[in-house]
This record gives sequence, C-alpha cells and structure tokens, in this order.
Amino acid sequence: MERNQLISVILVTYNADRYLQKCLDSIYAQQYPYIEIIVVDGASTDNTLEILRQNSARFAFWKSEKDSGIYDAMNKALDHVKGGWVYFIGADDILLPAFSALAEELKDPHSIYYGSVIKSGKKYLGELSPYRQAKTGINHQAIIYPAGFFRGRRYDTRYAISADHVLNMECNKMQDYRFTFRDYDIAIFNDKGVSSLQKDLVFEKEKSRLILQCFGLPVYLRFQFKKIKERLSGH
Repeated sequence: MERNQLISVILVTYNADRYLQKCLDSIYAQQYPYIEIIVVDGASTDNTLEILRQNSARFAFWKSEKDSGIYDAMNKALDHVKGGWVYFIGADDILLPAFSALAEELKDPHSIYYGSVIKSGKKYLGELSPYRQAKTGINHQAIIYPAGFFRGRRYDTRYAISADHVLNMECNKMQDYRFTFRDYDIAIFNDKGVSSLQKDLVFEKEKSRLILQCFGLPVYLRFQFKKIKERLSGH
C-alpha cells in the first residue's frame, strides 16, 4: 500500500457512549481496505473511554484529554495523520458503504472530493453551486480532503461551530485546491448535534465579509439581496 491510498479517518468524541460503537462498526465494515482510525477524546466522563479501550487495537492513534472544543480536538488529531487523505466523522454519525466507492476515486491530490450525506432520512446536499456553498456550506461528513491541504493549515478555533465552513469557504480563493463532486451518499449525519441546533455567533457576524473575500462580488451581492428579501418578508 502506498501512503496516498491510506485514508486517515478522524473521530473526535466527548461523552458519546450511546453512539460510539455503532459509528466504529460502520468504519470497520468498509470494503475499502486502506483506512487508519485516529481518535481524540475530550476527557469523557461517561463510558466512552471504556469503549475506546476495548477498540484500541484497531486504532492507529488515540488519546483522551481536555480540549477547548471540537475544532481543537480535530486540530490535535491532524498532527497524527499518516494517510494521504483525511476524513472527519462525528461519534454520532454512521459511515455508509458508498464511502468505499468514493475512496476508490481519490486520484487528484489537489481535489477536495465531496459527496452527500443522509440527513433526516433524505439526501443532503448534493452538488453545490458557489452561492449555495457560501450560504449553506458543504457538510464536513461529506468531504474527503487530500492530506496536503492541512500542511500549514488548521481550523480557526474562534469559530466554535462553523470553523469547517470557514476553511471550506477559503478554498474558493486558493489556486492549488478545488472541490470535486462525486454522487455518493457516504454517511448518515446526525442532525441533532450542536452544529444543527445552535448558531456560531462569531461566524454569523463575519459571514458577509467572508463571502465577499472568498467568493467575490456577484455571490456577495446575491447573498445580501436574499438577506434583505427575507428580512422584509419576516422570515
């Protein structure tokens, strides 16, 4: 196996004992053979650590210590990546068989490959236009990144919920990476998590500026027009 075939699956956990084993089993069930699992736990106080110990022989790396949130944990995990590709999954998400199909298509180290997830029993989001990516963002459980993308690049932990959206937005002004869509449903996304139920106030304050910087004036003006329209209609 060459390094560029290996996918580093990063799993960050905190008090996730209700879901964790099911998530791990969905990774183990993948037909794609070149997967390493990296787990960073935020000092869980439930049965999560016992589950991690029971599965530890199947991990490339794991540790448990206090952190300052999900993106701090993801940044720590990135320091232990050995693969040529990186994928992030939540402990309450499920990897689907189509993940392995997408994994077989990872060829271009300058492409950030993405598919769709299943959310509330339905396909979400499909291929995104620049405007929809700016407004909604690509679900991070739908994305497999080339590991080179994270050399010298980490999540900005000022954004407690939307740091992945911000980093993906910034890709649109980069010359060396581009998003490449493949029509696979690769995970079941749990839409009861914090990112679905709360807003990132720092991100909401900076969103318009980021859209202008990363997507340019036409997308920015469309976004502002829609905002005004929604405000006037009371939505």
